[in-house]
Amino acid sequence: MECPYCSHSQSKVTNKRSSPSGIRRRRECLKCHKRFTTYEQISQSDIYVIKKDTRREIFDHEKLSRGVYKSFEKRPVPKNKIDRAIQEIEELIRKKGKKEIKSEFIGELVMKRIKKLDQVAYIRFASVYKDFQDLEDFKKTMKEI
Repeated sequence: MECPYCSHSQSKVTNKRSSPSGIRRRRECLKCHKRFTTYEQISQSDIYVIKKDTRREIFDHEKLSRGVYKSFEKRPVPKNKIDRAIQEIEELIRKKGKKEIKSEFIGELVMKRIKKLDQVAYIRFASVYKDFQDLEDFKKTMKEI
């Protein structure tokens, strides 16, 4: 592990903790004695998402996060709750144990999680996911809530 301050290649681990995304290590450079943090993630096999038009693309955590965060823009929901929901969605996808998963399955998981946290965010996400065309689509979804 290379020190981000002096580029020395030797450091010692001063603290190690588990985190939701892997292992967090606190390190100290043996040359300049500055401390820095590294994260170790478990390498997971790729999951392919089958889109509505039958295209396949690799599951992208960042794309999932962007979509969920966009729904919660300017809403009074704590970031840690949103992060936890995203983490739970990804865990459910991976626990399925399949190499390919339909985008509809992911969309439904996301909608269920968002609905538990904030109804306005749910409507925002549903309007994009379900491709609302007019006011009637909004009214119908709002009645479901």
